Amino acid sequence: MSTRLLRSMSNVLAPSSPFKLALVQIGAGADKPKNLLHAKSKILEAAKNGAQVVVLPECFNSPYGTKYFPEYAESLNGGESTRMLSDAAKEGNVYLIGGSIPEKEESTGKIFNTLTAYDPSGKMIAKHRKVHLFDIDITGQITFKESDVLSGGDWLTLVDTKYGKLGVGICYDMRFPEMAMVAARKGCLAMIYPGAFNMTTGPMHWELLQRARAVDNQMYVAACGPARDVNADYVAWGHSTIVDPKGEVIATCDEKETIIYADIDPVNVQTYRRYLPLYEQRRFDIYGDVAETVTVDKNGIVTKQKQ
Repeated sequence: MSTRLLRSMSNVLAPSSPFKLALVQIGAGADKPKNLLHAKSKILEAAKNGAQVVVLPECFNSPYGTKYFPEYAESLNGGESTRMLSDAAKEGNVYLIGGSIPEKEESTGKIFNTLTAYDPSGKMIAKHRKVHLFDIDITGQITFKESDVLSGGDWLTLVDTKYGKLGVGICYDMRFPEMAMVAARKGCLAMIYPGAFNMTTGPMHWELLQRARAVDNQMYVAACGPARDVNADYVAWGHSTIVDPKGEVIATCDEKETIIYADIDPVNVQTYRRYLPLYEQRRFDIYGDVAETVTVDKNGIVTKQKQ
């Protein structure tokens, strides 16, 4: 058997089973305790409706904007947001991808845009700091620079659940295909992106990027956005969406507050990969395999291999 085929076969889907996924599309105002109570109620609503994995949007506990990040930032250890997320996961008996919150690292004072994930016992099982910061300037439409306040993360994250492995990213991370490539080739069933595209980037690329990541990697992709508040400083696009491994939208919504659901079935991943066997056809004798440039530790932390 060729070295190329051995390498492609070594990065197949990890053991997986079907589950019901829920994306909770909610907004966030200036009142953090109110935001947290509302988020918890919607997590429990999703759980009551049969969801086994629940996802919140980016910055679900605070307004989105560089002037708000320092004010709302908190430690992950004992912070009010992570306490609520842990309690909600346990009470709802669900895996919870807790959107993201502004995190303040006590040892350095740095602020990160951070996702935390929990198992049904309420244990925090993963942490992902937004890797690619949202620094853009579209003339006449929008200028935004997260790096004025935030620091970027230094690793990728794979979340290990009893249903299989899930790759995660935050919003702008979705524009960088390498993250999803690594996740898929390291066995992930889906990529989950809490995000907050806006009224310029949302209509252009929100659904397109999800479908592209799904088709490229023959995996499920889900992106959970905030509900739209036209009076906010940053107006979100909404339109939370779930895409299947052949690139078809299987659940979506408009800009209003809602919860969308979809059944995630690893058989579909296996079927589409059998129909189009890209994993056996890649020419790593001509171009490199990005998944072979990283290592994954026992906690799902993905870092670049040392030379």
